[in-house]
Amino acid sequence: MRPGVSALSAEEKQAEKSKLEGNECFRKNRFQAAIDAYTEAITLCPKVPIYWTNRALCHRKRNDWTKVEEDSRRAIQLDHDSVKAHYMLGLALLQKQEYSEGVKQLEKALDLGRGANPNAYIVDEIWEELAKAKYLEWEEASTQRSWELQRLKEACEGALREKHFLDGSETEGFLDDPIVSVVSHLKKLDLLGEVFRKAAEDDTPSEVPDYLCCKITLDIFRDPVITPSGVSYERAVLLNHLEKVGNFDPITREPLYPSQLVPNFAIKEAVHSYLDKHGWAYRTESD
Repeated sequence: MRPGVSALSAEEKQAEKSKLEGNECFRKNRFQAAIDAYTEAITLCPKVPIYWTNRALCHRKRNDWTKVEEDSRRAIQLDHDSVKAHYMLGLALLQKQEYSEGVKQLEKALDLGRGANPNAYIVDEIWEELAKAKYLEWEEASTQRSWELQRLKEACEGALREKHFLDGSETEGFLDDPIVSVVSHLKKLDLLGEVFRKAAEDDTPSEVPDYLCCKITLDIFRDPVITPSGVSYERAVLLNHLEKVGNFDPITREPLYPSQLVPNFAIKEAVHSYLDKHGWAYRTESD
């Protein structure tokens, strides 16, 4: 046996023991003790990404977002496909109000999570956090757009009033019926108002089109799949139905098995396009 192999094996065993101790402390909400245990595991085996993500989760519970970011970045260096690392890094960046990069990390975590286990609890959790971030991002941009539109509308209305006053001064005594001029001015104001109402439509909450919503939950799709009968459902919801209710299509009642589900990329792309234009649709019931 080569020198150092047995010692390394002993270190790995001790690191795993420390990780298990950390897990137990975490379950008991003893987060500092858990951090100490995971730190010992990291000291022994610094190239194991789960030790870093476990410690990052403890820092998250303590709202120490700087350390969440540090540990998450280290975990990603060791494992580019770590769902938890990308997820917690995204949360940490959002806390720093780095919305664009935070959203990017959450989207990465969501894609990785769906690929690994689309029915896992963490996928729903990531989506909820991503939706909140996207909604806040939209809300901030929408407020800015609304303010700019209002300023522009007031400037246009002022220009119309000034033109109406000047035209009235120049034609005074020449028009048989000044009411015609007033009516014309009011029509122009109405048309102007309609133009600005149209401009604000995308930022005005309304009903999401039915074809973008799951037939079971009636919520906008997150990860749509289509069945052989041509009906689209939310993947996790349909898988739950097949597991707990039975192997049949909830609407057509035809036999259906998980292996028959196909990602509906067309609807998924349509949802993304819709959300890009209507950020208010990211709002969830828990918001």
